[in-house]
Amino acid sequence: MIKSLPVQTVRRYHPVYKQNQEHKDYIMMHSFVSGRSAFFHSFLVETEKIMEEKEATGLKTKIKNYFACFKLDTRSIASNAIIAARYTALTYAFFFCSYGPVQVRISELRVLLVFFNPNYIYGLTIGCILSNIYAPARSSFCSPLDIAIGTAATIVALFLISWSRHRFVATLFPAITNGLLLSWEFTFITNTEGNAGSVLYWTNFGFVALGEIIAVSILGYWIFYFLAKKNKGFLKLIGAKQNLNFKW
Repeated sequence: MIKSLPVQTVRRYHPVYKQNQEHKDYIMMHSFVSGRSAFFHSFLVETEKIMEEKEATGLKTKIKNYFACFKLDTRSIASNAIIAARYTALTYAFFFCSYGPVQVRISELRVLLVFFNPNYIYGLTIGCILSNIYAPARSSFCSPLDIAIGTAATIVALFLISWSRHRFVATLFPAITNGLLLSWEFTFITNTEGNAGSVLYWTNFGFVALGEIIAVSILGYWIFYFLAKKNKGFLKLIGAKQNLNFKW
């Protein structure tokens, strides 16, 4: 494959050949003696180095652009405040299914906003904290453990969603993080140990994960499908900064 490359192509694109006359003469001599193998080998090595440098630069650029999304200005602060208020209001509006081991928190579908703009992590995190402070379903304040674990599960899911490049895969992260952490919390609160604790843990995991799948992977997926796929103005409205050409 390499030997089939025309010499003119190598002479044109080989960086060492173009910049260093002595090295060029050395390569040309070996190319003549060894059937151009040294010439093409050098070309291949230099090309691989250039590609590695481009890949490293591309990764740095992606990381830089990602963290640039977290900058706060007047507009982003106002947007996050609205997101936090709507998340809390929607959670309280459907309080009967937003709390407990068996829950379908409708407000969770908003976490898919960070798929397009990671800046919304601020507002969604605040909204989750406010929603977890008071539980209308129990007419009481939630425990500090419940607030900490529930918020931590949401934060981890938000960052995973913001890094994802596939829409449906992104919808599964809330089910995984909330299922793992909230199930541990429920098992810890009931002080169940041994085989019974394991059964209770995985039972709670199934219920929590199922609730998240209904809210995010089903409702959220299709709502955002019609909003983002069928209405291009929606991406502009939410200030989408990534995944503009996403996969479903």
